[in-house]
Amino acid sequence: MSPADLATLAAFLKAGSGLIISSDKSYLVESRLASVADLIGRLKIFPPENLKRDVLEAMTTNETSFFRDGTPFEALRTKILPSLIKSRQTSRRIHILCAAASTGQEPYSIALLLQEFQQALQGWTLDIVATDIDTAVLARAQKGVYSKFEVQRGLPVTHLVKNFDQLSDDAWQIKPAVRNLVSFRQTNLLQDQPTWGTFDVIFCWNVLIYFDPATKSAMLGRLANHLADDGVLFLGGAETVIGITEKFILSPGMRGTYMKAAARALAA
Repeated sequence: MSPADLATLAAFLKAGSGLIISSDKSYLVESRLASVADLIGRLKIFPPENLKRDVLEAMTTNETSFFRDGTPFEALRTKILPSLIKSRQTSRRIHILCAAASTGQEPYSIALLLQEFQQALQGWTLDIVATDIDTAVLARAQKGVYSKFEVQRGLPVTHLVKNFDQLSDDAWQIKPAVRNLVSFRQTNLLQDQPTWGTFDVIFCWNVLIYFDPATKSAMLGRLANHLADDGVLFLGGAETVIGITEKFILSPGMRGTYMKAAARALAA
């Protein structure tokens, strides 16, 4: 691939999804996109929307698993959900965003945790909004069907037995009671989301690592606008807000979790 063609594709990806493709990533482009030269020629000349979508989806990373990394879900179980149950007694609603949800394991993991608090949350409105730019993985996520390999990656056997139906030797489907807690939406995180409302918890796990500092700052600004003043933002273990934005600060005692900087001022 020529440097000029790589530059064209890199500019398209950054504009469309914020993804950064550097000169040393040409191997990644060639491994994921067939007929690169022809494709880039079509992108230069008024590409149809379906072609734009296919290129963006081919170049996005969809690595995920149930209860990924463990740490955020343990914090959600032991600290955040019990705190929200106390502080939301009047509204009796918990609203959670899971950004870049891929094939659904992360939002369904959140839903499984909510099921553990089923008695305390009886009569509450529980919403998990799961987003991704990739329509193909969202379609799969909505079905909630996973292979034996996928359910063995991080999913406790107690949840598998209680909350999944076995369809075949290599297919397990999440039961409707859990699936119905999650709504999936095709979303580009580079764009404003006027219909989102306010979330109590936002998962944006291992998303920022793909963007440059300016894009990270803009994205975090949008997320701050949709997070409750006492809400919590989860980022990946290798991600930070330091030097990127002043809208969030690290939550005391919880690795990878952030609170709005305004919340500290309110508590002072």
